[in-house]
Amino acid sequence: MNTPRDPSSVPRLSVRALSTSFSTDRGRVTSVADVSFDIAPARTLALVGESGSGKSVTSLGLMGLHAKGSQAIVGGEAWFVRRDGQRVDLLALPEDGKRRLRGNELAMIFQEPMTSLNPVLTVGEQIAESARLHLSMDRREALRHARKMLDLVEIPAAERRLHEYPHQLSGGMRQRVMIALAMACDPTLLIADEPTTALDVTIQAQILALIQRLQKETGMSVLFITHNLGVVAQYADHVAVMYAGRIVETAAVGPLFAAPRHPYTRGLLACLPGMAVRGAAADGARPRLTAISGQVCSPFEPPPGCAYAPRCPQRGAGCEAAMPPLAAIEGERQVRCLRVEEECPA
Repeated sequence: MNTPRDPSSVPRLSVRALSTSFSTDRGRVTSVADVSFDIAPARTLALVGESGSGKSVTSLGLMGLHAKGSQAIVGGEAWFVRRDGQRVDLLALPEDGKRRLRGNELAMIFQEPMTSLNPVLTVGEQIAESARLHLSMDRREALRHARKMLDLVEIPAAERRLHEYPHQLSGGMRQRVMIALAMACDPTLLIADEPTTALDVTIQAQILALIQRLQKETGMSVLFITHNLGVVAQYADHVAVMYAGRIVETAAVGPLFAAPRHPYTRGLLACLPGMAVRGAAADGARPRLTAISGQVCSPFEPPPGCAYAPRCPQRGAGCEAAMPPLAAIEGERQVRCLRVEEECPA
């Protein structure tokens, strides 16, 4: 492992106007549009939102991993700073350039390890393959490196697990193997796509603590994709909230949880049990969970103007006329809402 890298003012990843569309029987459909964010060195950005909001599509676009059959078209820019300081646009790289980065300087932990790990190769061989490809190790040296990575992610009896297959491991161990595989070449940017969704809360806490520890030791940046706001509050530095394929609010974790400015962000936080208890204690009523009315709009038939307007209790004149821009309102915070100053005071 490298020594921790000093954070700097230059973002490790700078995404601008990212968009992704797919070919369907009903024509091309846009799943992600106008997505922009920065991730600083050694910092964690959480990308949150309901299922179907475009979080995973965003990460797959950055990695260049959309299925060929989907005929995905990815536009915009994604500037990534490599270890040597070279700045490259991930979206403009040819396929061989992307392959040299993936698994090396840019790594990803997928949501379900059983669909990501090769069932006919031992876990040691899968980690060693990455070391042979990117670190130019021979087979014996690569297997020793794989053993070291299993120790790093705190898998017990690592020497024995090295020769086992994914189906022989528990869910928590498989997820640790995924992390070991992602960390094998000491990436500078790790994308974690809901890495703890299928795990129980105890194992979930262990996996999250492990990622946080590895980040502190290596100085890598993390793009953490999740719908678990409790995890966001504990582990992220900044948050980008997505709705219907667009970012609607970005802010540091503390200010966003203390005073959400976009109606959708307020609706998400109001769904948390802790918010219901605090609200009930304030007015003496029985705790009741709130829910956001309606459903996420279909990408085939997006509403005119703001995509959240049909569900928004603060909607007004002009909300359905045009899509509002993601505008800076205070410090680093950005909000996509025409009525943010009128209806969403600080």
